[in-house]
Amino acid sequence: MSSALTALFPHPIVQAPMAGGVSVPRLAAAVSEAGGLGFLAAGYKTADGMYQEIKQLRSLTGRPFGMNVFLPQPEYPGGGTGSAVVGGALPYRAAVDVYAHQLAGEASWYETELGDPDSGRDDGYEAKLAVLLDNPVPVVSFHFGVPAPEVLEKLRRSGTFTLVTATTVEEALVVERAGADAVIAQGIEAGGHQGTHRDVPETDGSGIGLLSLIAQIRETVSLPIVAAGGLMRGSQIAAALAAGACAAQLGTAFLATPESGAHLLHKQALTNPLFVRTELTRAFSGRPARALVNRFLREHGPYAPVAYPEIHHLTAPLRKQAAAAGDPQGMALWAGQGHRMARELPAGRLVEVLAAEADAAATALSAFPAGGGGR
Repeated sequence: MSSALTALFPHPIVQAPMAGGVSVPRLAAAVSEAGGLGFLAAGYKTADGMYQEIKQLRSLTGRPFGMNVFLPQPEYPGGGTGSAVVGGALPYRAAVDVYAHQLAGEASWYETELGDPDSGRDDGYEAKLAVLLDNPVPVVSFHFGVPAPEVLEKLRRSGTFTLVTATTVEEALVVERAGADAVIAQGIEAGGHQGTHRDVPETDGSGIGLLSLIAQIRETVSLPIVAAGGLMRGSQIAAALAAGACAAQLGTAFLATPESGAHLLHKQALTNPLFVRTELTRAFSGRPARALVNRFLREHGPYAPVAYPEIHHLTAPLRKQAAAAGDPQGMALWAGQGHRMARELPAGRLVEVLAAEADAAATALSAFPAGGGGR
């Protein structure tokens, strides 16, 4: 099955789908044209918006590409009645309201209103699936859970290769049982949202490093593995392949490219010495996501409730206004742990450089005497 995936692109390099306007058609096209696998992100778009981006990408390249889709989020126990307790603290609805009250000062500062936390939980999932079944694309990946087996089977029958993110061995087993064609092993180093199937606050910060995760999944499931998390150099790609992956997925590395749709301030922040580290936070969305530590994250992260996508909707106007005001301290600066290694190269050139680095590292590894020889 891994050959069916890697046959779609010459280099074992996948450009991660980054929602929020980063993974635009010109970026995906540049990656695919260079021999990697470019990806679009359906997250936070309408089904028609997703379809329009697919059409635009097809006008830019005839090479294979992928589309990422978010799974609908389950209702919290008690629904919207406010009876559900989150993290042993406040009831769910009350926790969202308290956080909104805390953010009132941010809304005043940025001269905007807070967003409506009840703007929807399913991200247009069914409508997007209908589009992807009527207009199949080569690859579809899923985040935040596992589609029903019949969904994966319908996509397979339409000629689409399916991938599903897993952050643990247990999640990888669920992915395999559902009938996905491959699993994306997402290490704790990854930027943006962790694709955990269930958002359990008790496990915050206890994720598994990528190389350990690849090895554990490889010994447990038979699916091909795409490695994701903190990869910025070809030598790291070679390490992931040596550990058992068939390809590597990179997000932050491509965020800095000129083709990326990321805000200029976001691109600059990756290597700005003012931003020295990343942290997993719920501050911007209510779900664990790795971002550069800025003022907003420091001030609000400790108090953000378990409430995705409600907090995402709530903070959306704040993030938009912070960007418009040129203030990176109020933006969601998603980034992986390797962000300081970002290179301002055109996306196609970056694919070529990464592939050459990976080949050189693999050659050096194969030349090392079996059994060592060091003293």
